[in-house]
Amino acid sequence: MTVTLRPGRLTGEIAAMPSKSDLHRLMIGAWLAGIDIDQLPVISEDIEATRDCLLTENGVLNCRESGSTLRFLLPVMAALGKSVTFTGEGRLPERPMQPLIDLLRAHGCEVSDAQLPITISGQLKPGQYELPGDVSSQYITGLLFSLPLLRGNSEIVLISPLESAGYVEMTLRTLSRFGIVVQSTPTGWHIPGGQNYQPPALPLTPEGDWSNAAFWLAAGVRMTGLDESSAQPDRVIAQLLKNHAEMDASQCPDLVPIMAVVMATRLGESRIFNAARLRIKESDRLAAMAQNLNAIGADVTELPDGLIIRGKDALRGGEVQSFGDHRIAMAFAVAGLAAEGETVIEGAEAASVSFPEFWDTLAGISK
Repeated sequence: MTVTLRPGRLTGEIAAMPSKSDLHRLMIGAWLAGIDIDQLPVISEDIEATRDCLLTENGVLNCRESGSTLRFLLPVMAALGKSVTFTGEGRLPERPMQPLIDLLRAHGCEVSDAQLPITISGQLKPGQYELPGDVSSQYITGLLFSLPLLRGNSEIVLISPLESAGYVEMTLRTLSRFGIVVQSTPTGWHIPGGQNYQPPALPLTPEGDWSNAAFWLAAGVRMTGLDESSAQPDRVIAQLLKNHAEMDASQCPDLVPIMAVVMATRLGESRIFNAARLRIKESDRLAAMAQNLNAIGADVTELPDGLIIRGKDALRGGEVQSFGDHRIAMAFAVAGLAAEGETVIEGAEAASVSFPEFWDTLAGISK
């Protein structure tokens, strides 16, 4: 799918869509509590993947392109003693899994491989789980969901500083809603075993999504339904839009594509750093942003762990690729509105991974 953007601006007000990060967690918690997960909204392909994996009865869990689905459910299924095979699509089979696979193997599970397709069997055992805090917070979330189900107590011990800490805080808040007790320690968390997930007293209403709201906020659209007290790391977008000279991406990597666009359209030199993990997302997001921004007239230098961006009055427009990445596609929709000429986005359908109605919504508020 090819989309052509022309210079323009957006008007009106948009209600924030439900948070994809929150929905993944609510859906897994509800399923473990024996609640009908069909009551939760399925807002994107990633959420559909989590729902379908939880409901499948054939032993094959297709995570599609969702890293959250895969990394959350691998340890959960291991804790339940399930024998299942995980599959995936797109770049997901290339994304790293070794640290999590090593932990599962060291604690009683048989795991066929460290890359998809992955077949697991055996019963996960309680104990001490050591892992780096700078690899993926999704590993930690998967373990936090699964370890309370085991018969004995467990410890998660971080051997390096935690990145994307807000996503772990989201998990802890979700676990609390389902009656699960997790105790913080100086190096991680103590997880008592033998716990059962309980239906929460309040309705399972997901938060508004700061991650997807970031694209609209950067384009000047008014948003409703966002909680400023949320644990979502991407709530920091409000501050970044005011002060964009430097961006430490360690806690909010998903904001890099849209912030790179913002930096490219504001005069002065800006820098994004601590973003090396973006090379193993749905695309190599650092390379993709540098290539695309330079193609439409920006001045961007790619670094091993970030970008240096020298802003201009305006971008000229041109042709860019989504690289099959939803956040790249949506970021260049905003770039296209700010350019002087037309911007053509190839592979624009990638936006549907997290926001299926993105292009229709954009058309409805364009002026």
